[in-house]
Amino acid sequence: MISVRDLRKTYGSGSTAFDALRGIDLDIAEGESLAIVGKSGSGKSTLMHLLALLDRPTSGTITLEGEETSRLGEKSLNRTRNQKFGFVFQQFFLTPSASVLDNVTLPLAIAGVPARERARRGMAALDQLGIADKAGNKANDLSGGQKQRVVISRALINQPRVIFADEPTGNLDSATGSTVEGILFDLNRRHGITLVVVTHDEDLAARCDRSVFVRDGLIVPRHDEEVAA
Repeated sequence: MISVRDLRKTYGSGSTAFDALRGIDLDIAEGESLAIVGKSGSGKSTLMHLLALLDRPTSGTITLEGEETSRLGEKSLNRTRNQKFGFVFQQFFLTPSASVLDNVTLPLAIAGVPARERARRGMAALDQLGIADKAGNKANDLSGGQKQRVVISRALINQPRVIFADEPTGNLDSATGSTVEGILFDLNRRHGITLVVVTHDEDLAARCDRSVFVRDGLIVPRHDEEVAA
């Protein structure tokens, strides 16, 4: 579904240049769960941002369902992200004073979906995550686990093909984190949504179909990463 070749990302120029990615080759199959594992500063989050078309590479190619994405203009990129991708981050990125329903339906509002249809689909997404009764609450009135369920509901609102999750349980206690992990893997296995998880948590990575290990901007064999640790 997603294929990258010789992917490179450099920040800055000249003597201050930093090579965050130094030539990544990676294929992600439709419906699989993939963990991108690495320490802080390894390049794993940069890789996810490029895979999710949130940033453009310095060089290399990203192919999505057979289409080379460097040819897409900003409007096409925005439409692709809105229609095909869902995002779950460690930071919730919710509007605190807005209702849970308004937070969940934000992608639909951006897409120009009428209010009544937004509400219908938003309530369905919240019901799927077991928090429909919180639709009228303000986001800042929720617990951490409830906020992450809202974030997942928002990620599902456009029926995405891929969910990108960057340290999705990083701000949660272990019990709540385990529940959130279960929700994500259930969506992957029961609904066929491709799941890409960025994490430094080996236990979370072990639940995925496959893991790749990033160190110093490169994908390395697992035993190399273990030696480096």
